[in-house]
Amino acid sequence: MVHLVKDLLAQTARDTFVGREPELAVLSSLLSDEPRVIFLQGIAGVGKSALLGAFAERARKEGAAVISLDCRAIEPTERGVLHELKSTLGGPITRLNQVAPRLQSLGPRVLLSFDNYEVFRLLDTWLRQVFIPFLPDNARVVFAGRDKPNHSWLTAPGWQALVRTITLGPLTDSDAIHMLVRSGAREADARLINRFALGHPLALKLAAIISMETQGAATALSATGLQRVFEELIKLYLADVPDPLTRRALDAASVVRRVTVSLLHAMLPDAAPQDAFDRLKALPFVEPEHDGLRLHDLVQQSIAASLRAVDPNRYQDYRQAAWQQLSLETRRTGAPGLWRYTADLLYMIENPVVRESFFPSGAPSFIVEPARADDGAAILEITKLHEPEASASIELWWRRTPQAFQVARDDGGQVAGFYLMFDPAGIDRQLLESDPLVRYWLNHLTGDPTGDGQRVLFLRRWLSRGEGERAGPVQAACWLDIKRTYLEMRPQLRRVYLALRDLNLYAPVAVKLGFQPLAEQIDLCGATYTSAMLDFGPASVDGWLSRLGAAELGVAEGILDHQSHELLLDGERVKLTKLEFEVFAYLYQRQGTGVSRAALVEDVWGWKHTGSNVVEAVMRSLRKKLGERAESIETIRGLGYRFRKL
Repeated sequence: MVHLVKDLLAQTARDTFVGREPELAVLSSLLSDEPRVIFLQGIAGVGKSALLGAFAERARKEGAAVISLDCRAIEPTERGVLHELKSTLGGPITRLNQVAPRLQSLGPRVLLSFDNYEVFRLLDTWLRQVFIPFLPDNARVVFAGRDKPNHSWLTAPGWQALVRTITLGPLTDSDAIHMLVRSGAREADARLINRFALGHPLALKLAAIISMETQGAATALSATGLQRVFEELIKLYLADVPDPLTRRALDAASVVRRVTVSLLHAMLPDAAPQDAFDRLKALPFVEPEHDGLRLHDLVQQSIAASLRAVDPNRYQDYRQAAWQQLSLETRRTGAPGLWRYTADLLYMIENPVVRESFFPSGAPSFIVEPARADDGAAILEITKLHEPEASASIELWWRRTPQAFQVARDDGGQVAGFYLMFDPAGIDRQLLESDPLVRYWLNHLTGDPTGDGQRVLFLRRWLSRGEGERAGPVQAACWLDIKRTYLEMRPQLRRVYLALRDLNLYAPVAVKLGFQPLAEQIDLCGATYTSAMLDFGPASVDGWLSRLGAAELGVAEGILDHQSHELLLDGERVKLTKLEFEVFAYLYQRQGTGVSRAALVEDVWGWKHTGSNVVEAVMRSLRKKLGERAESIETIRGLGYRFRKL
């Protein structure tokens, strides 16, 4: 019989797993009739994944089928979940109604576990309202993550008796000492180590290794709190890493979401990438997975923070090299693997607006879900509170397209805000034309059309009870839900149109994200609205993220080299002035979209447009340097300019 490395890893995990009998007893209740769903919640490194593994082994011995899913590797959309289930369950699974028969065929009890659930916030409502209700009677679900479950799991009608929560804390003193001894530490050392590690499994594991290698880890620690102890443990471990290549590989690995041989080759070009990969794989806090290696979160954060503080140039060099390699691989990958690269790129973007929009930190204050039939009164009440002149228009949209409304609910289930968003291709044309704002967007699309097969979203309005259109926790929850739609519609999604009463509230952030204010203001029953449009570009959402990250990192993206202010054309570099480069980049990032002179002056120069001819002067210079490609910058009579593909 052939023994694989994964079998050895699993055996090692079983040998070092101790304690957790009360938690295992609660999880084992899933093997009976109730509950149907368990949330396993705890801080990073406290042993959630290890507990899931131990429970899976116990459940299989009891005759259950166990399907283990890692949320970090799954696109947070219905499409992503179905694709993963197709891979793990086998059989033709392309629609939700095909899941239940397949699970039913696997035996009397099937367990689905979702590990690292904190990164799956985008899909929480869909899982609660759609996915789990569609599961067969023999299925049970475990969600393991850092955050407590959203309140609706515990308060929504029908769910209270079906859901339980386990909060995973540190190991007991006796279990912690037992774990250390089984890991190779002497009992006397184990008792001393646990005084500082406080039962935290990852800290115990690191301390045990250091104690065996350096004859005593606890002497270097002080009782200053778990986070400080953990950081000191990492320093001690790294100080004793036996060779410089492993240390460099660890530093490089700390800046990326997952480690692959190709990424190590890009970041460490003078090293043998497979050798570096194998050295990382042998470390105790590195998890081998089917798509690469992952450093444990706490280790990764500690190493990255130290590298950034001690050697910021090397930190930036690693990030730039990794970004360029990921961008190259993203363009080559097919649809099934696209989410993996999207998540890789998102991980490297440090812009808090972008990161929070996809992977928010902290527990959710509001849930966002499709509006119910009885939500209309609350939606109209919020509208009348902040924009009474728009209430008739919103009421018409509610009567005709209630499915286009999403609502944000507070802990008590009350509507705290809403947004109205739709794809105009699926809406009655007469209704679209009856709304002045929507009619303006349609006219803009007619004058500046998208390509065949590309789709558009109209974000007609969002309002919260407390803040109106201003930023706040309700609006943040709504924008998070909107990002789910972005991912679901890629790679066909090309543009998003929206309207604002006060553009100045969002202008600084909107411009950085690529939103372009549209020239004409629309009067609606005495209130003035300004429209803005985000054109993702031909590569849809992934191309947009790539441009944002490239600008942040100062790396070449496509034909743009932000660091040197040069264009890369057929292997040749075209040197531009800083202003020429910024104008070209502004047009390039809005490829195929008309850009007004006023927008260029205000967004690139930072002036209020007064009719100056500065734009024309830069355009003449740019076209001269582009030579045969000068026609890629088109003049749009009465508006401004448009960039067409070179």
